[in-house]
Amino acid sequence: MPMNERPSTLVESIFRLQELADYIVPFGIRAVCDLRVADCLVGGPRSVGELAAVVGAHEGSLFRVLRALACKGIFTEVEPGVFGLTPLADLLRSDHPLSLAEAYPLMSANFRAWSEFDHTLRTGESAFEHVFGTDYYAYLATSPRDSARYDGIQRAGTRLELRAMLRAIDWGRFDHVVDVGGNNGAFLAGLLARHKHMRGTLLDLPHAVGAAPALLAEAGVGERCEVVAGSFFDGVPAGADAYVLKRVLYDWPDDRAGDLLDVVRAAMRPDSRLLLLDPVIQPADAFDVGKIYDLLSLAMLAGKARTREEVIDLLDRHGLTVTRVVETPMFPIVEAALRAPDGARSP
Repeated sequence: MPMNERPSTLVESIFRLQELADYIVPFGIRAVCDLRVADCLVGGPRSVGELAAVVGAHEGSLFRVLRALACKGIFTEVEPGVFGLTPLADLLRSDHPLSLAEAYPLMSANFRAWSEFDHTLRTGESAFEHVFGTDYYAYLATSPRDSARYDGIQRAGTRLELRAMLRAIDWGRFDHVVDVGGNNGAFLAGLLARHKHMRGTLLDLPHAVGAAPALLAEAGVGERCEVVAGSFFDGVPAGADAYVLKRVLYDWPDDRAGDLLDVVRAAMRPDSRLLLLDPVIQPADAFDVGKIYDLLSLAMLAGKARTREEVIDLLDRHGLTVTRVVETPMFPIVEAALRAPDGARSP
């Protein structure tokens, strides 16, 4: 023990490290999300026996999970064997406006990949591809159950992104927006619902856009949105006012990210704008969600989140100039245009 380190500080460090390294609580959260336990508590606290009967769980096991989560502030045991919601558990309700109920699914394929993350550290290769012999999105195309759960993750994230980003810039200046790699269309649906004059085009792989028509129709924007099934590496619709890449570019290493930027640049008009809504890594040790997303991309796709300077440089190398960067509570919106004819680089 260092001479200047007090025993109490060392104990605090041990407990903190145990908390950070824990995988038990995260699996408990995912299990109760899978069973929709929080939905059963909207009307008030209920006994674990009632909850088990409603969600189809083993009573004793459910009690032990809820008891453990309650000690972390997720649910509360208001009296012996009776549990209620807390502010954290409230976010796990499926009817919450910012619901995270679908954000934490039990996807065994993801967990198997993470169990081989040491392979990524040794080689730089995707742990997922190492385990399954195919890339992540190709796997989802052949696994309807996990694809549906991945869609749920995207819906949960999009609720937060819409809240953070719709007011960050003037989206109303665009008449036609193409969401490149927009999955099930949740973000584009929210954008079109807010701007009644706007038309949208959603482009993603066939399995990814399968649920989009119903989602867009439910949002009341189906007639103003075209759904295109295909790979964005093969081309994107030309001549739109804006092209959105939301949590897409960081999925790819620089060479493939550059290929995608070339495709989008070829489709842009001189006055079109590219809007990157991507995790951007901040300097120093402060908590930064971009650094967490970076590890996710590394393990699953061998992609990378980038610093602001790396984003600007990547865009410059592919004929695009950053016009501004707008900070949001989620991650920055990087706006770019075609490089000026004089070849001027980004500011």
